[in-house]
Amino acid sequence: MCNLYSLSKGQAAIREIASVWTDRTGNLAPQPAIFPDQSAPVIRMGDEGRELVMMRWGMPSPSFALKTRKTDPGVTNIRNVGSPHWRRWLAPEHRCLVPFTSFSEYRIEPDKSRTPVWFARGEDRPLTFFAGIWTRWTSVRKLKEGEVEADLYGFLTTEANATVGAIHPKAMPVILTEPEEWETWLTAPFDEARALQRPLPDGLIEIVAEGARKDPVAP
Repeated sequence: MCNLYSLSKGQAAIREIASVWTDRTGNLAPQPAIFPDQSAPVIRMGDEGRELVMMRWGMPSPSFALKTRKTDPGVTNIRNVGSPHWRRWLAPEHRCLVPFTSFSEYRIEPDKSRTPVWFARGEDRPLTFFAGIWTRWTSVRKLKEGEVEADLYGFLTTEANATVGAIHPKAMPVILTEPEEWETWLTAPFDEARALQRPLPDGLIEIVAEGARKDPVAP
């Protein structure tokens, strides 16, 4: 499952490409490696239209997963949207777009070591979006932090296409590449929006780097 991605484009590019009306992120620096529970920019619908905000990566875990835990580090990837746990957050007001320029899956080597393999739309890492969901939630993410209220996000996964499946056959993130798809995901009833939970067609993504824990910035 995708637990590492990169965002090398600045907030001006995000605002322009996604027609963001309000930017609440402050001074946003590039993020060459985004890991679970870190904060990253997300686009959601606000009172005045699309707004860019910071959220923590990892949705609330199902209750069965927390029976023996004192903390909830969150769920980064979501597959089973038919689960009662996730159904409460499938309406448009809980859907979001997660900007990225590349994402990583691990290749298991013959000696059982793991090599990060980075995927993007092209060598120049064009800005693209995951289909995400978000919620405001109160929980203990880390013991030293205590109970906190935070805006949390995760993104959907689906069957892997041939490119990603060669490295990680179980799943890939749901990737939205067209403005019409972004609008549908943010505003349409879920019966319509759920059709977007499908693999990206083969040929629309490629391997752009291997081995690094951070994606090198494209020239």
